Amino acid sequence: MHPPRHAHDDPAGDVVRWAAFSCLLVPVVLVVYGTSFGGAAVATLGLVAVTAACRAMLRYSEKAERASLVLAEDRLPPGRRRRHSRAGSGSGGRGCHSSGGISPED
Repeated sequence: MHPPRHAHDDPAGDVVRWAAFSCLLVPVVLVVYGTSFGGAAVATLGLVAVTAACRAMLRYSEKAERASLVLAEDRLPPGRRRRHSRAGSGSGGRGCHSSGGISPED
């Protein structure tokens, strides 16, 4: 069972939604500012094509990232799976980092 999804969980979806909004807004603006309906239609088709291509590439990259994470997790020894490391824990979790030299704890 999947946890409920929130809008902030899908940044690629946000990009696609904004692009779809632009596909609707741009032709309206073009017609308001005097472009013919045909010109606005051509612009809309171009934007739709670019949006669809970008969406396909975003989804492909997300699938590739998920697959690489699964492969990386499968390569870990059984005792090391599903642990998350902290960024900047190079000191072994002993506290503050010094600007240089060896600390008394080393």
